[in-house]
Amino acid sequence: MRQRRWGIPSGLALAWMAACLPVHAQPTAAFHHDIRQGFEAAWARQPEARAAALRQAAVAAASQAARRWSPQPPALEINARSDRPHRNEGAREVEATVAVPLWLPGERSGTQAVASAEATLAQARIHAARWRVAEQVREAYWAHQRARLERELAQQRRGNALQLSADVARRVAAGELARADAHQAELAVAAADAAVSQAEVDLAQAAQRWAALVGAETVPGDTPAPEPMPPTLESEALHPALGELAARAESAARQRRLAAAQNRAHPELVLGTVRERAERAQPSSQSLIVGLRVPLGTQGDSAARVAAAGAEELEAQAALALEQDRVAAEVRAARARVQALGASTDAAERRARLAAELRGFIEKSFRAGESDLPARLRVELEAVEAERLAARARIDLAAAVSQLRQALGLLPE
Repeated sequence: MRQRRWGIPSGLALAWMAACLPVHAQPTAAFHHDIRQGFEAAWARQPEARAAALRQAAVAAASQAARRWSPQPPALEINARSDRPHRNEGAREVEATVAVPLWLPGERSGTQAVASAEATLAQARIHAARWRVAEQVREAYWAHQRARLERELAQQRRGNALQLSADVARRVAAGELARADAHQAELAVAAADAAVSQAEVDLAQAAQRWAALVGAETVPGDTPAPEPMPPTLESEALHPALGELAARAESAARQRRLAAAQNRAHPELVLGTVRERAERAQPSSQSLIVGLRVPLGTQGDSAARVAAAGAEELEAQAALALEQDRVAAEVRAARARVQALGASTDAAERRARLAAELRGFIEKSFRAGESDLPARLRVELEAVEAERLAARARIDLAAAVSQLRQALGLLPE
C-alpha cells in the first residue's frame, strides 16, 4: 500500500501530516512563526546581517579604486631657489612638478581581478552565514515542536488517568473493586502528573532556545509546518559552504598573482614647469619638465606576500575538497534517514491505530467487569505510548526533510 520513494510525499500528504499533530494554544501576544519566518527574524538579528551593507560598500569602493588610472594619488612637489642670502642679484627659480605613479605590468588587471573576487567572496560569506543560521533555526523549531508534542501527550495521558481514577473510585465505593485498585489508579495519576511537569520544563527550555535565536516576542506556530521535499536530483554544486570555500580559494589565487606582479615600487611619471631668471633686470623664462622615475631593485616583501597568498590558496583548496566529501556524505545520510523514517512512520501509525482499538475493547470489557484493572492500565499505557511514538515519528520525518534541505544547502522557503 505504501508508495513513498523518499519516505514522505509532497503536497496533500504534508498537509495531512501537519494536521495529524496535536496542537495547543500559545500566548496571543506573541507572533507565531514557521521556519521561514523564524529564519528571517533570526537573520535580521545576526551581526553579519547588520554589517552586510557596510561590507558591500567597502567592496564597491575597492572595485572602484581598482579602475583608477593611477595606483596611487599623484604627488605635488614645489621647489624655490634664490641668491638672496648670498649675492642678492635677483636670481630666482621656482619649480613645480607632479609625480604620477604608474601601474606595474599586469598590476591593474590583477587588482581588478582581486576586487571582483573579493566581491564574490563577500556575497558567498553572507550566503554561508545565512545557511548556518538556517540550521540553528531548523533545529530549534523542531526541538520546540517535539517538546510541545510531549507536553500535549502528557496532558492527554493525565486526563485519561484522571478519568480512569474517577471510574475506579466510583466502583470501589460501590464495592465492585478493592481499595488496592484505587491506589493503582492514583499511582497512574501521579505518574502522569510527573510526566506533565517534566514536559513543561522541556518545553520551557525549547522556547528559551527559540527566543534567544529568533526573538523573545515570537514562538513557533501551533501546527508544525513541514518544508517541501527537495527534488530528487538536487545538485550540491551551489551549496553555500562549498561556494564560500571556492570563492576563498579563487580570491587567494588572484591575490597570489597580484603579489607576483607587485614585485617593485611603482614607477612615476613626472610633469612640471620651471620659472627662472638670472638677474633682477632680466626677464623671467619658463620651461617644461617631463621625466620618468624608475625604482631600481625589487621589494623585499614580494616573495613573502606571494608565499602567504599561495599558502592561503592551497589551504582553501584542501578545505574545499574535504567539504565536498563531507557534504556528499551528509546528503546521502539525510536521504537515507528520510526514507527510513518514512517506513517507521507507517509502522508507528499502524501500531497506534491497533493500540487505540485494543484500548476501546479493554475499556468496554473493564466497565462490564470482564477485565481487571492491571490489564486496563497496561493497555492504556500501551495506547498512550503508541500514540506518542506515532506523533513523534511524524515530527521526526518532517525534521528529517528539513535536515535534508539543510544538507543540500537550501534555505527555508
